[in-house]
Amino acid sequence: MRKSLLLLLLLIPAYCMAQVKITGKVINMTDTKPVPNASVFLNNAQVGNKTADDGTFTLNNVKPGKYDFIISIVGYETYTYSLQAGSTNINLGTISIIPKTFQLNEVKIRPDPNREKYYAIFRQQFLGNSENAAKCKILNSDVLDFDYDNVTHVLKASSHDFLEIENKALGYRIRYKLTNFNYNPSIAILYYEGISTFEDLKGTENQKNKWRKQRQLAYLGSSMHFYRAAIKDSLTEENFVVMRLIRKPNPNYHGGPNNKYLQSLVNKPLERTDFFKLTDQEGLFAIGYTDCLYVMYTKKAQDPSNNSFQAFNMPNNATTIVSFDEPHAFFDNNGIIATPHAIVYEGDWGISRVAEMLPVDYEPVVDKK
Repeated sequence: MRKSLLLLLLLIPAYCMAQVKITGKVINMTDTKPVPNASVFLNNAQVGNKTADDGTFTLNNVKPGKYDFIISIVGYETYTYSLQAGSTNINLGTISIIPKTFQLNEVKIRPDPNREKYYAIFRQQFLGNSENAAKCKILNSDVLDFDYDNVTHVLKASSHDFLEIENKALGYRIRYKLTNFNYNPSIAILYYEGISTFEDLKGTENQKNKWRKQRQLAYLGSSMHFYRAAIKDSLTEENFVVMRLIRKPNPNYHGGPNNKYLQSLVNKPLERTDFFKLTDQEGLFAIGYTDCLYVMYTKKAQDPSNNSFQAFNMPNNATTIVSFDEPHAFFDNNGIIATPHAIVYEGDWGISRVAEMLPVDYEPVVDKK
């Protein structure tokens, strides 16, 4: 399933890492006046702030890595800029944002009798079916807009404002502006993307300790963990095994979840160089393979619902099948896929949803030896 769902030093304790600040000023492109109270943040991270009355802003404690810098405020086009944070402070100067042009038309609002059904499908696919998902709550579902095709049964959704999501499993409050959600049940394909910001929920020390443990569990074996380990060339040490899966369409397939492909697994681990590539852009890496990648994380058991992989008589490890719609998918040094349309996950990463989502600047706990 698709996911939308963004360092070389990320496993070093945080106190050893340089943290920088990002400053700048936001003005209206039309009249050059300052824009106060705009949300300024790093996408999918825990770094964010508001602009002051004079339009200035400061983002503190930015960890090294590649980020999408976002400015969002009602009445203006969302501003996005990709940046690379290193060891020195960043001054973005004066940023002009564009006011939206509104065309007023007569609008007749009729309640959609199927909205509750659409929302139930959306919530299940967006948050997932895990124990974590059961502890998540969307606080303002009214900002969602749905579009359902009665012929194809494809459900599309977007949000005209930020969704407020309370994740009591991992201890985060997430603000998520959904730009594209597309769920096609007939071929079991889900794709969603948007911009988001994280903040810690308030809690007792006992709750915070529990959240830290749950975050670590969500990280270990995840796609973020895998890509960071690939960058450091430590996949074996961090308990990942990658093999070649040869797949061809089954000419006798007549629908349903099984027998869609004729496939065989080459029971020999691949080398990192078989699928991992450097690029000429700092902080950007590539993954690609002519066949599918069969990725196992050996320190975690397979979810019982993913029994289709047991046909290969492999150990009961958490397993993901990675296939490619383009020659390469690109990911950054935070371990986040930058081109989600190029890659498809089935299995462990495929069933992971917003309930398991961690901020891109998440730092795992380092075992002291």
